Amino acid sequence: MRNIRIMTGAASLIAIGLVSACSSSSGSEESSSDASGEYEVYALLPQGTDQPYGTTYLPAMEEEAAKNGINLTITNSQYDADRQASDCRVAVAARPDLIILWPAVGDTVRPCLAAAQAADIPVTVTNSDVNPGDKDLTAGYSGPDTYGQGAASAEIMCELAEGNPTNILMVNGLTGNSTAINRRDGFVETIEAECPNVEILAEQPGNWNKDDSQTVTSEMLTSVGAENVDGIFAADDTMVAGAIDALRAQGIDPQPLLITSIGNTELGNPLVKSGDLDGTIFQSSSWDGQNAVLVASQVLAGETVEEDLFMPSVKVTQENADDPEVAPEW
Repeated sequence: MRNIRIMTGAASLIAIGLVSACSSSSGSEESSSDASGEYEVYALLPQGTDQPYGTTYLPAMEEEAAKNGINLTITNSQYDADRQASDCRVAVAARPDLIILWPAVGDTVRPCLAAAQAADIPVTVTNSDVNPGDKDLTAGYSGPDTYGQGAASAEIMCELAEGNPTNILMVNGLTGNSTAINRRDGFVETIEAECPNVEILAEQPGNWNKDDSQTVTSEMLTSVGAENVDGIFAADDTMVAGAIDALRAQGIDPQPLLITSIGNTELGNPLVKSGDLDGTIFQSSSWDGQNAVLVASQVLAGETVEEDLFMPSVKVTQENADDPEVAPEW
């Protein structure tokens, strides 16, 4: 095997962002990389190039696999837990050298992990970690520190509130999704510890969807009274864009409100620059895809693997929104 280097520093985000785009195919059907390598690996993913994140995650994953002698078979369950369970059964039956799992719904993956363990197939986890009780069935995790992302967004909110009484709405991710759970927990627990002056008046899931988030934000504004709302936290930029649209639809200027999010995406970054979004947390999709393979390569080589390899969580505000190190990737 080639020497393996895990890139963890914030400066590495630039290098990883420059990974050249190679062609990928990961719609609803199974796809395989063209590389002829010494290892067979199944990547059970809940999205592919049908989602913005996947358009930069997958090329980085496939390029790193080619470098490390890995043949990838990639599936896309489209966040359907039953479909991912079926993909897992196919993968286990194929007896690959390793499985990379991005859980569609964290609460449902234990049978997959147990089946892989019974077949002596190691499983590494990418992007969205398994539940704590399932960690002993996995060989390592790489991806965002989803709890830390929520905490970092809360820290921005606390700084903005400056100790003043502040009532906010919360737009969460998909119910049952571990990323959504961890981001919410990180935000709520940090608010409670560092700025109890910030009160969450209402919360609803926006399902990682802009339209759903606009709808639930409108409902919450009506239920608590728009005049009582001083700010909004949304668990990603797509949802915060929907929340901002809900404000505008009710004739509310978002700029005086305190609004934070996570992602610094191509949708969120312009909102930061305009002042509609006060702060977000950068997430590199190319880092995510590359390091999913790097951790898998370590396991395949029999090397010691960190339990958690976390992507740097960089706060983005108007002060650094133009910084190349946090240029949006998706």
